[in-house]
Amino acid sequence: MMEILPNWHPIFVHFTVALLTVAAALHLLSHFVSRAGLKNQLAIAARWNLWIGIGSTAFTITAGWYAFNTVSHDDPSHLAMIEHRNWAMVTFVVFLAIAVWEIYLYRYDKAKDWLFTALLLIATSLLLSTAWHGGELVYRHGLGVMSLPQSEGPGHNHEHGDAHDDGPERHEDMLRDGGHTHAPGTPPHKD
Repeated sequence: MMEILPNWHPIFVHFTVALLTVAAALHLLSHFVSRAGLKNQLAIAARWNLWIGIGSTAFTITAGWYAFNTVSHDDPSHLAMIEHRNWAMVTFVVFLAIAVWEIYLYRYDKAKDWLFTALLLIATSLLLSTAWHGGELVYRHGLGVMSLPQSEGPGHNHEHGDAHDDGPERHEDMLRDGGHTHAPGTPPHKD
């Protein structure tokens, strides 16, 4: 298996969040469409997003469990990992129940009512909260990153506000004066 550092969880999780959120949005939108053909198309698209999203979530949960057990962490980040995991498990169970309900409605050709959509929107809120907790693990606790950039040395103790309009001449001056370089395509800025 190709090695992804630190693991595959960040790849799968984006599919889960996107597909399940789109499923909820399409189901909600279908309640406001009066044309039968369009309403049916929205329902089909929403159904497929939900089902593919649930399939993706199985991979997300598996990769997340692997990450939970293998990523280096300290005590505060461990507590945050447990909170993220707990949100993820509850969210997955709720979406799984919704998917089973969706299969039942599809099999017996029943319409989805507002209760179904409301539960889907609640589940999406849980999903977004779970994603927020996952973002906290990366951006607040630094989990899953190989290294953090050092903000030491000349020119690295500044804000990146509106000072990006110096032009290439200033950038050349900085290079000659022992300043720093930027990634390709990044405009120069004042120190």
